[in-house]
Amino acid sequence: MLKRRTFLLGGAGAVGVLLVGWSVLPPRQRLMPSSPLPAQGTQVAFNGWVKIAADNSVTIVMCRAEMGQGIHTGLAMLLAEELDADWSQVRVEDSPIDKIYNSVQNVVDDLPFRPDDDSAVKRATAWITRKLAREAGTMMTGGSSSINDLWLPMREAGASARAMLIGAAAAQWHVAAGECRAEKGRVLHPSGHEASFGELSSLAAQQALPNRVTLKDPADFKLIGKPLRRLETASKINGTARFGIDALPDGLQYASVVMCPTIGGTVAHFDASSAQKMPGFIKAFVVAPYNGGTGGVAVIANNAFRAMNAVAAIKVEWNDGPAAKLSNADVNRRLAQALDDSSGHAYYKLGDAEAALAGAARTISAEYRAPYLAHGALEPLNCTVQVADGAATVWVATQIPMLARHHVAKVLDLDADKVDVQTLLPGGAFGRRLDLDFIAQAAAIAREAGGHPVQTIWSRAQDFTHDFYRPACVSRLKAGFDNDGKLVAWHATSASQAIVPGALARYYGVPRIPLDKTTCEGAFDQAYEWPAARVAHTIVELPVPVGFWRSVGHSHQAFFTECFTDELAAATGSDPIAFRAALLVQHPRHLAVLKRVAVLSDWGRPLAHAADGAPRARGVALHEAFGSVVAQVAEVSLGPDKRIRVHRVVCVIDCGLPVNPNLIRQQMESAIVFGLSAALEDEITLVNGQVQQQNFVDFPVVRINDCPVIDTDIMPSGMHPQGVGEPGVPPIAPAVANALFALTGQRLRSLPLKIT
Repeated sequence: MLKRRTFLLGGAGAVGVLLVGWSVLPPRQRLMPSSPLPAQGTQVAFNGWVKIAADNSVTIVMCRAEMGQGIHTGLAMLLAEELDADWSQVRVEDSPIDKIYNSVQNVVDDLPFRPDDDSAVKRATAWITRKLAREAGTMMTGGSSSINDLWLPMREAGASARAMLIGAAAAQWHVAAGECRAEKGRVLHPSGHEASFGELSSLAAQQALPNRVTLKDPADFKLIGKPLRRLETASKINGTARFGIDALPDGLQYASVVMCPTIGGTVAHFDASSAQKMPGFIKAFVVAPYNGGTGGVAVIANNAFRAMNAVAAIKVEWNDGPAAKLSNADVNRRLAQALDDSSGHAYYKLGDAEAALAGAARTISAEYRAPYLAHGALEPLNCTVQVADGAATVWVATQIPMLARHHVAKVLDLDADKVDVQTLLPGGAFGRRLDLDFIAQAAAIAREAGGHPVQTIWSRAQDFTHDFYRPACVSRLKAGFDNDGKLVAWHATSASQAIVPGALARYYGVPRIPLDKTTCEGAFDQAYEWPAARVAHTIVELPVPVGFWRSVGHSHQAFFTECFTDELAAATGSDPIAFRAALLVQHPRHLAVLKRVAVLSDWGRPLAHAADGAPRARGVALHEAFGSVVAQVAEVSLGPDKRIRVHRVVCVIDCGLPVNPNLIRQQMESAIVFGLSAALEDEITLVNGQVQQQNFVDFPVVRINDCPVIDTDIMPSGMHPQGVGEPGVPPIAPAVANALFALTGQRLRSLPLKIT
């Protein structure tokens, strides 16, 4: 008789063999969805990415959120290029939820490897991760990964559809397919035969999907590389664009919420008697804290303003959570104590940095700090949900629609296939819409509405005081020099909360993992050729919700790394650009960007004074993030009140092959304004666990009259396209801080920057 132990061991061995076999196979296709795309009218689907109708319109399916970054235009260009579509006939629509749309590159980019690591371990890990993300990942917009991730799938989808159109035409004309070509939405043959894509679409869709397609040589690109206008611009100008807050299903009711002022708190008791007497009031009830959020009271009313007025009239007694006595001073003390107590996990080690520092002729040390930051998207958080007949419909602007469906289903105790998520445009996101608290909360509120759709809208104050914040962080850096002034060691250790462990727990309910590459990114993964180095991070647990903020760890680690690099240049009497260049001998891509920004900024030449006669100075920062290398030079002066003024920013980016120069420039400008707002003005402060900032008057955005001139230069490249949405943020704070040192001799080591 076969023993159970023998069976289990044999079964485990078989599973192991299957896993090894699975691991060496290529990742599964990303062209055909599990169910055919829905089609309207004469539309026919060629694969999971494109539909063509008899009127020649080409509808390209989008699985990434258009958050103002122009991604729908950039991705459409990839497919339309290989399809040889007429760009004027191109339309876009949101994709259904399917595994072929999972974000793969974003997961690979979160692996804790340096960009210049070309080891077999990294290649194997990335290979397995791609396969896992394809099968068990999720649809996500983030990590500046959309073009990088879909560069091949969307081009292959376009090329496959083109081949099918040509095949249909060749069969109809009784000619060889190789004799036909596609051009601007038509298939042509030297004999004079020609037909539009629309005329061929129904026959072409019956062709077999090609097993292999040949993609265009970049020299033959007609769309990619061109500064095409954004597809959604007209709808935003004429008002037809539909944002999350524009969802208006029939019978709509509105909800407003007040959440515990103390982070993580819940409701002890509430009195709605005053609210019940107000016009339009329908219902008031307690809402639990969902997905890492805070508990509160919701009011449903017959319009949004009545709901807001009614919720303001409710009297609530709160159970304060574990953050009740937390202040910024407590946070800073805990972070500093963590650095005292732990050497952290080393994400990068080269040689023996400690020994090199011990034997150095001279050492330089510094401590840098960055505060919590809110996302501050202009469209307040909102979500519309209808629960009726054992199903739910969700209208929402989200960066994670697949997870949104799952968590709504969980709240409502439904099967996921009973939840229909209709994705709408977000009026800004910056990472905030990677969380699900407001969506789960909206589903719970709609459950109380007796079948009516309910739009839950957070007030601006609730949005600012119940965010998932960019973590506060402290970093201690130390460098050593020999007797000749040559750098011999670099040592950096930082402390902060970790985003990824909490996010994975909220998303999937998994135990908190002990490491998080995003905590140390921007510090351990830079190209500088330090002779010996140790770059580490220690995770600190605090009762403050943290989340993905535009450029994540790079947003503050770049400030620490680039400012300390400038300190070392100053300590050795070196020019800041020359000092960096000496550490980039084996990194020609970075060196080229650095040299280019020096030329374009007139580095080394005297700067004219500002219009009011104040002297100006320049500062530089170089940083790699999301596969792109960005250098910025900022020109600054001080006003009479020591107010920091940034007059001009020269920005150079190498993002691989530039798909659309217009989009790249827009994103660099957006990133610089976003990063400059944080560098000069913004921080989240806590008093007894309560966030003090409640609106943009407390958390300002750089206004047009204070916005610097921004000159962006895009390096030519044939490299696979890299990220654009976030890499422009990290360099701006250190570039300004370094310029202020050049101007005043004062080294600012905390954000936001303030001259004393």
